[in-house]
Amino acid sequence: MRITELLTKETINLSLTNTTKTGAIEELVTVLDNAGKLNDRSEYKKAIIKREEQSTTGIGEGIAIPHAKTNAVKHAAIAFGRSKSGVNYESLDGQPSHLFFMIAATEGANNTHLEALSRLSTILLKDEVRKQLLEANSADEVLTIINSYDQEEKEEEQSMAGKKQFIVAVTACPTGIAHTYMSADSLKAKAAEMGVDIKVETNGSGGAKNVLTAEEIENAVAVIVAADTKVEMNRFNGKHVIETAVADGIRKPKELIERALKQDAPIYSGSGKSNQESEQTGRGVGSQIYKHLMNGVSNMLPFVVGGGILIAISFMFGINSANPDDPTYHPIAEALMTIGGGNAFALMVPILAGFIAMSIADRPGFAAGMVGGMLATSGGAGFLGGLVAGFLAGYLVVGLKKVLSGMPASLEGIKTILLYPLLGIALTGFIMLFVVNKPVGALNTAISEWLSGLGTGNAVLLGIILGLMMSFDMGGPVNKAAYVFGTGLLANGVYEPMAAIMAAGMVPPLAIAIATTLFKKKFSKQDQEAGKVNYIMGLSFITEGAIPFAAADPLRVIPSVMAGSAVAGALSMMFSIGLRAPHGGLFVIPLVDGSWLMYILAVVIGSIVAALLMGFLKKPVSN
Repeated sequence: MRITELLTKETINLSLTNTTKTGAIEELVTVLDNAGKLNDRSEYKKAIIKREEQSTTGIGEGIAIPHAKTNAVKHAAIAFGRSKSGVNYESLDGQPSHLFFMIAATEGANNTHLEALSRLSTILLKDEVRKQLLEANSADEVLTIINSYDQEEKEEEQSMAGKKQFIVAVTACPTGIAHTYMSADSLKAKAAEMGVDIKVETNGSGGAKNVLTAEEIENAVAVIVAADTKVEMNRFNGKHVIETAVADGIRKPKELIERALKQDAPIYSGSGKSNQESEQTGRGVGSQIYKHLMNGVSNMLPFVVGGGILIAISFMFGINSANPDDPTYHPIAEALMTIGGGNAFALMVPILAGFIAMSIADRPGFAAGMVGGMLATSGGAGFLGGLVAGFLAGYLVVGLKKVLSGMPASLEGIKTILLYPLLGIALTGFIMLFVVNKPVGALNTAISEWLSGLGTGNAVLLGIILGLMMSFDMGGPVNKAAYVFGTGLLANGVYEPMAAIMAAGMVPPLAIAIATTLFKKKFSKQDQEAGKVNYIMGLSFITEGAIPFAAADPLRVIPSVMAGSAVAGALSMMFSIGLRAPHGGLFVIPLVDGSWLMYILAVVIGSIVAALLMGFLKKPVSN
């Protein structure tokens, strides 16, 4: 089927007059209704708005593709609208939208309809098509442009057989009509441009196409899942998986491909259940909470890292050199402290809370989360209060969305700009001020005082526990729990646990590197070569470098590195080493509070202990 069998002269409006999102949707619905394509105008519009609430269909580059699949559609159709002045459509790039393709699909849309709709969505990725549509003078010219690019090509099933290094991906959106295929084509086009092999499975309305095989998943460098709906995930167990929105496949293909090549993503751990069971149980509670928390932590880290290192550098001028009344005062030390501690570090908790809330409730949750985080900081609730504020604000805004879902469609536009921020900030603020801050602040103070007053024996025990956690899953949830614990304490002025955590995290890759160097008979030639890279990864505090070795021989490698990390963590705590920078490895060791030589000694001893254990436990490999 040609696209122009769905897009006709009767469904084209080259002069949209509204400048608001709601108004533009109303005009396009009217076009479809007047052309006799709808059974129920009101129900179709509700379906369009419901899809917009899941994520905007304003994909950027001046394009918006509102779409819905519903029984309110009589005949599958496409409405095209153009606005010369532009519409504030809440697009992903923040720019006005000028070209609108509203897709109306019937509930039982056949494959030929779906294929035509998917072709349209991929045609719009071309710069020249968008430019020609903006300059078209008539409906006939629009149809001619679309026809000239509409090639009914048979989709070929890709195979990664014989490929040495490649990426696999899955794209899916709630309706499976537009974003699914645009995301897939964007990833494939960018991969071809970068010289990277990629296979993309599309989970569209017509079913999954170009399905990934078990062998392809097993041999892939990493997996990209760009989806706003359920995807069968358990098949990716043990792989580096980047989970992101389907729109990111359209907007950020290069970033996603680069991350995949670097394996810059956690190892996915499946539940062993079916996809449906997994989504309804584990992924619906624990995994989702972990995902929201990591979204906050990952966005917070640049502030903690940058601010912490600047603070540490300021102390190199003298411990009180930022104080104008101190004899050791230096203006650069004061500037570093102002930038790092007074500003970058001060934003740590609000950013954490804001991005947790945004992960839960999308953009409407961000403002409430930020304000909640600031109230946690000013109210003494600190990092723990920020965690509470983020989840509180996010789920409050989710609740507001449900409560306000029954509002008239004419008032839809004021929700995001007025009601969500007003009510979200107010409710979060009141609860933080009158319910959360006082008890959480008291708990925060008690924990800080307890950690600051730890005797040597208890400090060593804490170092052992943190060391074991850092090496247990090397980048997984347990590792991240220890890391988040350490970064949270930085905001409270407790720096010793962070030092123990970094020392312990450096041990696994360093131990692998040492073991592959000293015990060559216990490792294959390939492992020996790969082991050399772990010197760099270990010194850079990239614990994940040890994962391939741990996955290949978990019963011998994991206990070995856990023992070495426990030793490193314990020694760091015993030497009373503090660290204000939560990342950097070798590069921030000179900035530690205490003896940096003793800190290096802790890391070296832990790494050697783990390497010797591996050398003892592993069996010789045969040629």
